[in-house]
Amino acid sequence: MAPGVRLIQKVSSTRTFARLAPHVVPAMDRTVHRLTRGKVLLSAQLLPGVILTVPGARSGQPRTTPLACMPERSERGDRSWILVGSNFGRPGHPAWTANLLAHPDDAVINWKGHDIAVRARLLEGAEREEVWLAALAFWPPYATYQARVEREIRLFRLESRPGS
Repeated sequence: MAPGVRLIQKVSSTRTFARLAPHVVPAMDRTVHRLTRGKVLLSAQLLPGVILTVPGARSGQPRTTPLACMPERSERGDRSWILVGSNFGRPGHPAWTANLLAHPDDAVINWKGHDIAVRARLLEGAEREEVWLAALAFWPPYATYQARVEREIRLFRLESRPGS
């Protein structure tokens, strides 16, 4: 692993980062994503990322959130994406997780400039544990985030809906 990545992982594990990042990172991502017509997601220079659009749990209005993701490909070649509701190790679940729970069949992601209709599924039990271990290997700061909060960090698998 490159020394720069280790430094970024260390910084992203700090409480200061947890306080500042939710206000800075998504705004920068949205702006760069819009200016590049979906081709660049600033935070995805380090981790893969998607732009998630899902109706709000209460409002029903479309809510758009840039998120890091862990892409997967099945043995059949089907693509899916894991989203980790870490909220940078802050106490509450991020709002986008409540939106996915309320509207699991109405989500769309923008992946590398392409809109893909997806179905979201909250992972639980043994499946969640297996994916959590993969997420920790993928981005070790998730362990620090989990240690700071009492809630269990939500994990979602997003799978393409037929016809997308």
